[in-house]
Amino acid sequence: MLRLALATLRARKGPFTATFVALLLGAAVISACGVLLESGLRTAPPPERYEKAPLIVAGRQHAELDVKSADGSTYRSSQPLPERLVLPADLADDLAAVDGVASVVPDRGTAVRLLAGGRPVTGHNGASPQLHGWGSRTLGGFRLVTGHQPRGVHEVVLDADLAARSGLRTGSSVRLMTHAAPVTFEVTGLVALDGGRTPRQSVLFAADAALDRLAPDTARGVYAFGVLTTPGTTPSAVAADIERTLQGERSVTVYTGGDRGRAEFTDVAVGAARVVELATGIGGNVLLVAVFVLCATTSLAVRHRRRELALLRAIGTTPRQLHTMIAAESAVAGLVAGVLGCPLGAGVVYWLSAQFAGRGIVPPDFRPVIGPLPFLAAVVATVLTAVVAAFVAARRAARVRPGEALGEAASEPARLGRGRVVTGGVLLALAAAVCGIGLGYRADFLTLVGLANSLVLLLAVAAAVLGPLLTRAAIGLLAPLLRRTGVTGWLAAANTRSAAVRTAGAVTPLVLAVSFAATVVFTQTTQLSQSADEIRSGTLADHVLTAPSGMSPQLARTAAELPGVAAATGVVRSKAVGVGSLLGEEEAVSLSAQGIEPRALAETLDLDERDGDLSALRRDTVALSATAASWLGLGVGDRAHLYLGDGTAFDGKVIAVYGRGFGFADLTFDHDLLLSHTTEAVDRSVLVRSAAGSAEAAARQLAVLARDYPGTALSGALAADAQVEEQRATAWVNYLVVGLIIAYTAITVVNTQAMNTAARRREFALLRLTGTDRNQVLAMMRRESLTVVAVGAAVGAVLALPPLMLVATALTGTPTPTAPLLGWLAILGSTAVLAVAGAMLPARLMLRTRPVEAIGMKE
Repeated sequence: MLRLALATLRARKGPFTATFVALLLGAAVISACGVLLESGLRTAPPPERYEKAPLIVAGRQHAELDVKSADGSTYRSSQPLPERLVLPADLADDLAAVDGVASVVPDRGTAVRLLAGGRPVTGHNGASPQLHGWGSRTLGGFRLVTGHQPRGVHEVVLDADLAARSGLRTGSSVRLMTHAAPVTFEVTGLVALDGGRTPRQSVLFAADAALDRLAPDTARGVYAFGVLTTPGTTPSAVAADIERTLQGERSVTVYTGGDRGRAEFTDVAVGAARVVELATGIGGNVLLVAVFVLCATTSLAVRHRRRELALLRAIGTTPRQLHTMIAAESAVAGLVAGVLGCPLGAGVVYWLSAQFAGRGIVPPDFRPVIGPLPFLAAVVATVLTAVVAAFVAARRAARVRPGEALGEAASEPARLGRGRVVTGGVLLALAAAVCGIGLGYRADFLTLVGLANSLVLLLAVAAAVLGPLLTRAAIGLLAPLLRRTGVTGWLAAANTRSAAVRTAGAVTPLVLAVSFAATVVFTQTTQLSQSADEIRSGTLADHVLTAPSGMSPQLARTAAELPGVAAATGVVRSKAVGVGSLLGEEEAVSLSAQGIEPRALAETLDLDERDGDLSALRRDTVALSATAASWLGLGVGDRAHLYLGDGTAFDGKVIAVYGRGFGFADLTFDHDLLLSHTTEAVDRSVLVRSAAGSAEAAARQLAVLARDYPGTALSGALAADAQVEEQRATAWVNYLVVGLIIAYTAITVVNTQAMNTAARRREFALLRLTGTDRNQVLAMMRRESLTVVAVGAAVGAVLALPPLMLVATALTGTPTPTAPLLGWLAILGSTAVLAVAGAMLPARLMLRTRPVEAIGMKE
């Protein structure tokens, strides 16, 4: 049977090529997502400041929570933490008492903004430099290359790369800024990594007294402890003893080997978690589309072979033998496509990595981890998908009795099988029920989003199952218009109506492409539009101060005391983790958080208070957006059990629920509380409300103040902040998913149109022999192609509308999504061009053959 399958593949290169291309692209995308997933789980930059310490004790960069599944069982779910956890200083005594520990070196630090020549200077990766105590230098590979160590409170040592970027050298003066106005320091020396390597993160070293002066909050604890072991002691044994010592500290862990880089660079954990989330999301969507696409392509290829399969049945071939033959063909095609698609997938990974880094989703130096497992999984998934698609496609041919096989192959079935009609009807009924529940009962935000996601899947499957039926109905509406365009229009109407199954094979991929793309794209445009509206409506401040690397909290306090200023508050940005529930399933969720000065909140922001009292905001309370309240299942008066960005547990009373969470944040905390639990301890913006009639005077005063903090800009309207930028990055990722889906389904559209057109060689020859000229045949094909495009676009748009209505209701409270005309033109235009090209190019090629020769050619 395998020999027969191979012979068939050689004889039918056209259909095989179409299926092979679909499998190849599927394998490339699946392998790329697998590599990204493995990279997110395994990536860890080599340690620099910690490379000489065999063990590092630091905070876990993820929060683990106990959550319940829908069946009532409990499991652990985790979310990454964006801020560095500060450890208590007295933990050093417990670590030093462990057998095998020679010494314990604390690493205290803080993020600083370095000012040279009146301008801010960042490291080579664009991040703010880190200031550390000189004593921690012994943990890593930095060595003093010139000058001397810092001794006084006004002395600092820079790494040589940062000094070169800022034009500084030994003896230069430099200004550093953290929580207050810039302080001048003298550069007393330069350090460099062993081997002349460029540091991943720029660093400065200062005496402990200077560190206390710049960042007094660091006196409460340390970033990490470097543990040096006694000679002859294995680090793994000491690590096990330390783990037992820390058994009661769930937020602290021991890092060894390559994992020490994760302890040093906290941005890696956050970026890795995003990569894992993106890889699973993109891979799941593409795999779902791949199943539909391959089933459609394989089914079409099998249908074009119905005479051949009928003959095999007529001469005694059993259904099992037919299934085996077709499965063997598909397995061979899947295996070859999977092997060849993996290198293509590796190239996609490197392109995606660069795109992710450019949009701040991952660190700039993120590098993929290439291993054999993702490629093996991609090959297996490709083969299995191909075999399953072939099995489904071969069912009809295998079920026909031998005596009826040739008659069955002569024409298409007049109607759909009862099973498909019943299945499609059930799916449409379920879809209608889901849509009715969402719109009729005004469900909460997360329920609506969950229903919308389910609705997309239900409608996509229903469209694939009922494709011929939907196509016949749509063509029935278009046929009168086609007939009015002359003889070629009459022929096009007759062909599409009589060959509804063939036409449906071309329409179904178009429906999937349009419905998936429209749902994803217009969900993002609706959310971004809603965020912009909420920012415009909710911003009461008439001035805003911003800086690329953040601003000292002292700036907001100084601004509040200026003449003509009624209120001013710094805005801190971070994340918090809690237990959310979606359709009965609990999971750990990461929520955006902002810190606002309570006394200035009412004057600078209107968060659309819906319940409770925002003026009651204190260090032990929190306000929730309506979305967060829905997700967490909390209301005013409840206790919110959360983990702040550095992993610190927060147990506070919910004092208000507000409506403008998309424009601002899911959670609103007291400014000073949230600030104390962020790594950089800076304000991302400062909102200023001027007194009545004092707007111009306040603006002049603020401009003078901004000059005292280099890099700070003053504007008259609230610019897009971190909240909106993150939403735009998420939108870009979803646009990428749409691009992959359209690209993948486009290949199927081209393949389908090309295969359908190629199978009509004899039909074209017969038309030409009976007097139809070449131009008339092409005109007929143009009308047929435009009919396919019109039906696919219309059905796809109709299927996208119900989920978009649910999403719009969740986001805006009304069932009207934001669907820009350019977005529709991009989606419909790209699919239409490919569909028409897929039919017209093969038709032009076939019409070059003389009709007398073409009618005698084999299929």
